[in-house]
Amino acid sequence: MVMSQAFYQHLQTELDGIRAAGLFKAERIITTPQGAVVTTTEGREVINLCANNYLGLSSHPQVIAAAHEALRTHGFGLSSVRFICGTQDLHKTLEQRIARFVGCEDAILYAAAFDANGGLFEPL
Repeated sequence: MVMSQAFYQHLQTELDGIRAAGLFKAERIITTPQGAVVTTTEGREVINLCANNYLGLSSHPQVIAAAHEALRTHGFGLSSVRFICGTQDLHKTLEQRIARFVGCEDAILYAAAFDANGGLFEPL
């Protein structure tokens, strides 16, 4: 019991130091779609400089309509990674279209930049 109190006190001291240094990052909750400007729960409009939505397409009406259709035909989400449960036909079609668009032999979709980095650097 004493050890866990000392441990929690150590963690609190570390967090206090991080806050004092201006390095603490609190979760920011937004109430609008991702875009160049977003609204926070406090009602503040702020410039969003850190989203992966570079082209602003995540809230584009055509993208939303296509997502609704994909939900209707394929349901929501995958049951596992593609190498375990298979690759959705929608994903293969998109990969082929991207490859054709950029003039490459093939393309592969990744769910996150972290995954893309692993797909590129781990084989090296």
